[in-house]
Amino acid sequence: MTRKNKPIRSDIAWSTPDRIEVHGKSLPDEILGHLNLGDMAFLQIVGRMPTPQESNVFNAIAVTLVEHGITPSALVARLTYAGAPESLQAAVAAGLCGLGSVFVGSTEGTAKMLYEALPPGTRDADLERIARETVAAYRARGQIIPGLGHPLHKPVDPRAPRLFQIAKDNGFSGDYIRLEQLICAEAERAAGKSLPVNATGAIGAISCELGLPWKIVRGIGVLARAIGLVGHILEESKNPMAVEIWQRVEDEATRHIRPQGA
Repeated sequence: MTRKNKPIRSDIAWSTPDRIEVHGKSLPDEILGHLNLGDMAFLQIVGRMPTPQESNVFNAIAVTLVEHGITPSALVARLTYAGAPESLQAAVAAGLCGLGSVFVGSTEGTAKMLYEALPPGTRDADLERIARETVAAYRARGQIIPGLGHPLHKPVDPRAPRLFQIAKDNGFSGDYIRLEQLICAEAERAAGKSLPVNATGAIGAISCELGLPWKIVRGIGVLARAIGLVGHILEESKNPMAVEIWQRVEDEATRHIRPQGA
């Protein structure tokens, strides 16, 4: 039996010898010199130009995730670069591989949680009841609620209130942000400890306000952190620390099995 080929199609971009179009816009004439990087990312993900308000909010959440110090992803990138300085892209890729449910990628978990608790289009929902039920369900499963708590930033992650304010100033402070804040309050009550909304929790909630699919929200962190990792690799090339870190870890981790004085 002859298999019928499935049509192959992409609506993102096309090129001819004298023209390049991205989502229906001329790259040289309508994009270059007109769009910043965040707006280009929005166009690529959503398929249309952002409004000025969407641009403000989207750029803010993307910028938030570019840098957060010597994090595991930055360490991995630096260590990989130390072993393969000829392959900057491999070092960046290595750092990006660690963006998951604990670091940066918890934006996705937060957005998924909020969409499941409050499906798009829901009106006049009892947000306090939904928050109680959501927290109870996570606790019953023994799961960590995404987007809450931070090992350093306590009792407030300073990034979260600023992001919520930017969302409010641009007309994107609705039920998803309110629900995230109620989940935070309920989780703190149930756990009896401080569990502030962290940056990824704020970004997950704001992404829902923007109507972004939950499955793509981690991608905002990926594109943003890639920029940050390039900066770390440049610094590593000028002022290396990776080999020193490796040698210190090797010394401390194996000290107990080496002969005294070795």
